[in-house]
Amino acid sequence: MLDLLQITAGLVLLYFGGNYLVTGSVRLARALKISPFVIGATVIAFGTSAPELAVAILAALKGTSELAMGNILGSNIANIGLILGLTVQIATLSINPNRLKRESPPLVLASLFILVVAWDLEINRYEGIFMLLLLAIYIYRSFSNKEEFVGDQEDDVLLFAEKSSPYQVLLIMVGLTFLIVGAQLLVAGGVGIARRFEISEWFIGITIVAIGTSLPELVSSVIAAKRGHGELAIGNIFGSNIFNILMVLGLTASIHPLQVNEPIHPDLIIATAITGLLLVFIRYGNYSLGKVNGVILLTIYLLYVGLKGIGII
Repeated sequence: MLDLLQITAGLVLLYFGGNYLVTGSVRLARALKISPFVIGATVIAFGTSAPELAVAILAALKGTSELAMGNILGSNIANIGLILGLTVQIATLSINPNRLKRESPPLVLASLFILVVAWDLEINRYEGIFMLLLLAIYIYRSFSNKEEFVGDQEDDVLLFAEKSSPYQVLLIMVGLTFLIVGAQLLVAGGVGIARRFEISEWFIGITIVAIGTSLPELVSSVIAAKRGHGELAIGNIFGSNIFNILMVLGLTASIHPLQVNEPIHPDLIIATAITGLLLVFIRYGNYSLGKVNGVILLTIYLLYVGLKGIGII
């Protein structure tokens, strides 16, 4: 009974959290005269990367750098393969061509940077500090480009309607909190039920727990896509992957240098390759992602998880 209550409460929080997050983000974009993409790539990306930051810092301080690095690489692969792959099954995501030309270079550079820097299985303190500097430049660059946001005014969320920017930031924070807590409740309930049926811990880990940790990004992306804010969903993934690399790994390495004792080269290659594939799909798909692209991305992710699970990569 408790497991069912946790699942129900989790679903309710995910629903309201996603609606609050998307609504507050679009209102803030309009007030600051910047695109929803930028809000998704900065404000939302920072919030959704906070759990990874906490895990990475604790792991590094405990001497388990493999967990910190694996968490980030796995999260970036899941963001593209799982989250975007599922989101475009609900609604096609589109992005302005000029926006793609402006916003894709930081993602490419961050992906190539971590590929080169981490190839020797080490990220030292100086490299971490340099990554934080790159992050500061990225944030400044994102907010320096002002533009008039044209979009329909939301009226399905009345909380803080017609209020100033600080209220919309608060609405975003409430939405993020609901999403994270809702995902945790959903995972706890799902794990409880799975254990009652004596399902293996490994299977629980790669299914319920893995998907549960991606639910905040997934729910917010799906709601944004259904409301016609495809750029917000894409921006969230772009920004989350950039923040995971530059903020999470950069800050973690600055505090405690990362040294990995296991080969992570396949993960580095896959994380970089799926990023490149995403950009190719968008560029040559008339600046949009559709269901076929999503199926391919999902297939790659499932193959990655499967091969990882049996120890081939």
